[in-house]
Amino acid sequence: MLKELVIATANEGKYKEFQYLNSVCGNLAEKLIFAPEIANLVVEETGKTYSENAMLKAREWSMKSGLPCLADDSGLEVEALNGAPGLFSARATKGDKVQWILNQLDGIENRKAKFVASLSICVPEKFILICDGICKGQISKSPSGANGFGYDPVFIPDGFTKTFAELEPEIKNSISHRTTAFKNLLNYLPYNINA
Repeated sequence: MLKELVIATANEGKYKEFQYLNSVCGNLAEKLIFAPEIANLVVEETGKTYSENAMLKAREWSMKSGLPCLADDSGLEVEALNGAPGLFSARATKGDKVQWILNQLDGIENRKAKFVASLSICVPEKFILICDGICKGQISKSPSGANGFGYDPVFIPDGFTKTFAELEPEIKNSISHRTTAFKNLLNYLPYNINA
């Protein structure tokens, strides 16, 4: 187990998700550090895939802090929009993301979508590892729920009738794309990662 692990995000919702995952799925680190608490660093997401962006952020934050670092890149891929917003989910619009996606799907019956996440962990001078996770579902006709963040109010995961934002955080965090990626990461990590 790592002593400290920097979570390379300025998104407090994501940070809280990782706190939950670390405590429930298996302790990856004794202490998680919210990146903005130790430095002000903006890493340009210049990669062409989620994995490349996650790796860029993990590596840069690890170099900046000198500590092991976990970063993610994730996105919503909508079938009827040819996978958009995808890699640009966080910056698809400067306005309301939820309303933007509903406007894009206005009058379209095919609502199939999936959340995709890539996690990258970088342990300085030891290794860097990347794992992916997917959660399939559909886009609702209108937003609902106050939990979560981003597109959560309009994403209904397969097997459920509620949006991510309506589900209890424990339920959402048991099935999410980030959870799957985190569990995959734990499965592939070397046993001797003490740092």
